[in-house]
Amino acid sequence: MFLFLLLIGLGLSAFLVYLRGKYNEMYWTKRGVRFHGKNKFMGIFWDFITQNRPLFQICHDLYLQYPKERVVAFGSFFTPSLYIRDKNNVQFIMQSTSIIDRGVDYNDGDQLADNVLFMSGIRWKLMRQKMTPLFTPSKLKNMYYIMDKSARDFVEYLEKYPEKRKGNSFDTLTTFCCAAIGGAVFGIGSKSTFESPFLECTRGAFYPTFWSNIKFSLANLSPGLFKLFKLKFFSEYENFFIGAMKQVFRQREQEGNKKHDFADICLSIQKSGDIKHDESGFKMAPTDELLAAQGFFFFTAGVEPAATGVFGALIEMGRHPEIQKKVQEEIDSVFEKYQDNLTADAVGEMEYLEKVLSESLRVHPPIGFLTRRCIEDTVLPEGNIRIEKGTRVYTPIYEFHHDPEYFKNPEVFDPERFTDEAKQEMGVTYQPFGYGHRACIGARYAKLQVKSGLAHILRNFDIKTIIHEGGIKYGKDQVQLRMKNVDVEYIPRKVKSS
Repeated sequence: MFLFLLLIGLGLSAFLVYLRGKYNEMYWTKRGVRFHGKNKFMGIFWDFITQNRPLFQICHDLYLQYPKERVVAFGSFFTPSLYIRDKNNVQFIMQSTSIIDRGVDYNDGDQLADNVLFMSGIRWKLMRQKMTPLFTPSKLKNMYYIMDKSARDFVEYLEKYPEKRKGNSFDTLTTFCCAAIGGAVFGIGSKSTFESPFLECTRGAFYPTFWSNIKFSLANLSPGLFKLFKLKFFSEYENFFIGAMKQVFRQREQEGNKKHDFADICLSIQKSGDIKHDESGFKMAPTDELLAAQGFFFFTAGVEPAATGVFGALIEMGRHPEIQKKVQEEIDSVFEKYQDNLTADAVGEMEYLEKVLSESLRVHPPIGFLTRRCIEDTVLPEGNIRIEKGTRVYTPIYEFHHDPEYFKNPEVFDPERFTDEAKQEMGVTYQPFGYGHRACIGARYAKLQVKSGLAHILRNFDIKTIIHEGGIKYGKDQVQLRMKNVDVEYIPRKVKSS
């Protein structure tokens, strides 16, 4: 009897899945939108769960499979989902106030997820306004000395431990980035750059596991089910991280000295009372937990993308010795000009390094795509496509960066394509840090940190890229691009810092 009931249940479930898949297809075809017929119920997320491939590559498949379509719809449980190919529609989405929500819901009590990455509506707007002053040009100049020290410490670490110069270089780079952001943004330091207690959090928060991939997929496929099951993204880090940030806040209050960093901004916000939205009357309390969640986002979103930026640039320079030599000549010249004492302005003078970094971020962007959700009914300008409130949209990054329509010979590493004039024309087709209203709040910081690290590394080492059999591959990640099967070797230079 049990087996019979089980078979009936499975058969009924399969039938309901079939019906919902047909509904998803009809929903879009009657709106004149091409529907991706592979797995009409789960769409691209079925491939993500069942295949050993990152989601950005699955999105890239859609991009290549439908070259003449402005948009392509796909199954997504009960949430209408649309993949946008056309750059004008992407531009509209990134700048529209109708589609400003990132579209990732989190449950009450998931304290560290309550940050500017996942927040929506008025809460996001208020919090972003409060956090933006942390990354002004003047603040970056004031905190640059900490980035510089972290980079020098990294060079000393490689000199002291020769075994670290070859193998697992990405992991080693994350320690430098963790120390830099910990010191510059939070005023948190340790005796050694490579003993940061926050490193485990930054490495683990978005590291793909079977369970984290299931939660990520369910959050995209059905926010309702995600809330019903009361799933959390970062619960295992709450006690440590919130406790650590509270300790930082209280210590800063007792010391009374201002460093104009994240902790100071948080204390200033708390002293001002509730964060208010004058037009609607909405307000929220700036609790330690809420502000610690913003700190958690800056750590997790700042460390790995920065390490990816350094790693990608080193890989390409190791593959192109002539480019590496030209970068080193520029770096040596600036070091000598400033007598080995770099400032933020000195790093800004490294124009060719800027081009190389821009090109490496095109070839190896930190994330592969973006998501948004409509907060009200709207119409895409190209194709007059109507999309309803609640629809989730996915927009390309990696795909644009590797499209010959926008970048001639896209697989050729060519820093000279990034002239000032060309960058202005790229627009939405080049977005390593996102685009529009929800572009990365710390993009300026990230670029300065990466260039500082590269300057010190290339001043002291030549880079050799090691690509293992099978070429560069990518891990099974949710939104990130984690390169596998490739590494770099640091070879001490004859030219040394004075």
